[in-house]
Amino acid sequence: MSLTEKPGTAANPVSGSMFSWVSKDARRKKEPELFQTVSEGLRQLYAQKLLPLEEHYRFHEFHSPALEDADFDNKPMVLLVGQYSTGKTTFIRHLIEQDFPGMRIGPEPTTDSFIAVMHGPTEGVVPGNALVVDPRRPFRKLNAFGNAFLNRFMCAQLPNPVLDSISIIDTPGILSGEKQRISRGYDFAAVLEWFAERVDRIILLFDAHKLDISDEFSEVIKALKNHEDKIRVVLNKADQIETQQLMRVYGALMWSLGKIINTPEVVRVYIGSFWSHPLLIPDNRKLFEAEEQDLFKDIQSLPRNAALRKLNDLIKRARLAKVHAYIISSLKKEMPNVFGKESKKKELVNNLGEIYQKIEREHQISPGDFPNLRKMQELLQTQDFSKFQALKPKLLDTVDDMLANDIARLMVMVRQEESLMPAQVVKGGAFDGTMNGPFGHGYGEGAGEGIDDVEWVVGKDKPTYDEIFYTLSPVNGKITGANAKKEMVKSKLPNTVLGKIWKLADVDRDGLLDDEEFALANHLIKVKLEGHELPADLPPHLVPPSKRRHE
Repeated sequence: MSLTEKPGTAANPVSGSMFSWVSKDARRKKEPELFQTVSEGLRQLYAQKLLPLEEHYRFHEFHSPALEDADFDNKPMVLLVGQYSTGKTTFIRHLIEQDFPGMRIGPEPTTDSFIAVMHGPTEGVVPGNALVVDPRRPFRKLNAFGNAFLNRFMCAQLPNPVLDSISIIDTPGILSGEKQRISRGYDFAAVLEWFAERVDRIILLFDAHKLDISDEFSEVIKALKNHEDKIRVVLNKADQIETQQLMRVYGALMWSLGKIINTPEVVRVYIGSFWSHPLLIPDNRKLFEAEEQDLFKDIQSLPRNAALRKLNDLIKRARLAKVHAYIISSLKKEMPNVFGKESKKKELVNNLGEIYQKIEREHQISPGDFPNLRKMQELLQTQDFSKFQALKPKLLDTVDDMLANDIARLMVMVRQEESLMPAQVVKGGAFDGTMNGPFGHGYGEGAGEGIDDVEWVVGKDKPTYDEIFYTLSPVNGKITGANAKKEMVKSKLPNTVLGKIWKLADVDRDGLLDDEEFALANHLIKVKLEGHELPADLPPHLVPPSKRRHE
């Protein structure tokens, strides 16, 4: 019985269905408000609004398998890609500070499998065939790549604090030459593309000693197209070459990447030596420390940004699914009903570029949203066009409604979730090694200089600053802001920076500087001129001795 019927009356099939449709539509518009979490919201939106469009136009046969619950719930994943012996497995070992099952390290191509390094209660290995039937893992759709791949895929699980927050995917070293590409027995680039769609960060590793990018590596990087926002580049083993050579190597790497990654933006490259051994050439130690710290911060932010990444990937997928629907329906429309189907199919495949342009014009779609032309032509060769579906506007309208309204509501939820979990960062392993203590990045440098000294660190240069102070006409032991400004602007620092220095140095907030405060201002100017950042608040060790009793 419909909600619109009265008891004891016959249902009017037309009005009943109409009113039930209206009530469903009203419910559909209210649904986003009922979502408890962003992951739940994304899962429901995908199942109710995007999946019907994908299935209707065979999206999964052309682009990417359907998403499952595990894809929305899994931890952030980091994918490591690189040629053999660039230090991928050692990089993982460095991050988690622990050997993992199945780990092999050596100068020869040692890792010949995809290894998902994940958290588990006990150490152990789960083989690929068992992994792809586990509904709790996000790998079920990998069974499409067959036994040749599954025999080369496993999960190494172990209890580790780093893996509490992220999972890491180790990949086989990329080789050069045709033989290796053929002998894999599965489409290596396609597997990496599958992972690229689902991971939060892709790290391309290069060895400072061998920068040549093989054909297969070039093919792999091109397969990562549309995921440039996830890519970071690591120039590893940089401690094995001198500074001058390192500059040349860095330039050569940027030139090589510029030819393959077709984006106007420069890819972020982190330079360093990512293992726990002593640096062979320690000249660039500070650079390596700063770069490692930046990379660690980037990886540590992944759990906090995981929901936003999943939201972004769903939007990308929805845009591609819409374009795919227009392509398939256009091909269906052009096909004859009875005769000449094969010849028309060949003609349509050859003229696919023109169909792209027509769809682009008619529906105001950006060229960047279209799938790769050559790949699409190859996939269409094996398809039966007569089984394609005509355009169904209702399915497209549903996806448009999702993109215009539901996604906007989820964006608000993402921010709310982030504000409730501000401390959600990767902890443990190498991430804890530089957090606190004297080996934290920048400890004892810049504004941190003298942090452990008994004496006030500014005191050693105070006699020099006092000479200047007494030339600035102090009254009652203090100089005015105008007089202090005359001296401070000689540093040529911008007014915004000098204003911050003044705020930090005027400890008693009286708008004047005494000799200690003036010395402190000059010390902070020196810190800034040496290339260090100013602190947001004055650290306790920099507070002038006479002011410490007020603190």
